[in-house]
Amino acid sequence: MDAEQRPQVIGRVSALLRAVAGFEPRGSSTTELARATGLARPTAHRMLTSLAEEGLVDRDPKSGRWSLGPELYLLGSLAAERYDITDLAGEILRGIARETGETAHLSARRGDGTVCLASEEGSFPLRSHVLHVGRRLPLGVASAGLVILSHLPDHDIDEYLSRTDLTSEWGQAHSRAAVEQRIAETRLAGYSTNPALLVEGSWGMGAAVFDHRDSPAWALSVTGVESRFRADRRPELGELLLREAHRLTQLLRGHQR
Repeated sequence: MDAEQRPQVIGRVSALLRAVAGFEPRGSSTTELARATGLARPTAHRMLTSLAEEGLVDRDPKSGRWSLGPELYLLGSLAAERYDITDLAGEILRGIARETGETAHLSARRGDGTVCLASEEGSFPLRSHVLHVGRRLPLGVASAGLVILSHLPDHDIDEYLSRTDLTSEWGQAHSRAAVEQRIAETRLAGYSTNPALLVEGSWGMGAAVFDHRDSPAWALSVTGVESRFRADRRPELGELLLREAHRLTQLLRGHQR
């Protein structure tokens, strides 16, 4: 393998592992993973077999479905001390869910997207199921991805939107002009609002959590049904999210000292 091919292989392996994670906990077939990554099925199967030999993925002998492997658990447990903030965020998520009755989420930025790390259900019986632990969404999509994108420097936003077409999967509500308008609104309010742009009747709001470099690395958000996000209630929810996001930011900075 020459030097030019190595980055391509690493990118394919990373995409394949992320795709396997996206189908957890039920597991995924080789065909589903090939489709999700754009790989030819024989290529996907060959790579998965090699990953299984290293313990990075596991295959159920009865169903033939692939899942994340034990070696990833070991690697993840070692990395958790540095990257896992779910323990620090747990009390905050429970408080938000208890105070609002909505489902509270913690999401982390991962490259050009976000992944939901933790959720806490509120007491209100009707819930939105757009976001769940493990789900990945691009920056600019849903309240967490929008609030993180909105707090990036202007040149980073311009670079991202110049090379990213969100409309192909998420529709014209995610055109560059529409996203830029929501960025402006988010910057003005401090928090983001997703007015049922992914699923009809499902709303969300988010606030950014910053790392020690003042970069938006995580987001706290709440999701629920449209009737729970009335115009007169949204400022109250936004202020709560901003307050708790600031508290989590301070906790993280104290933890990292």
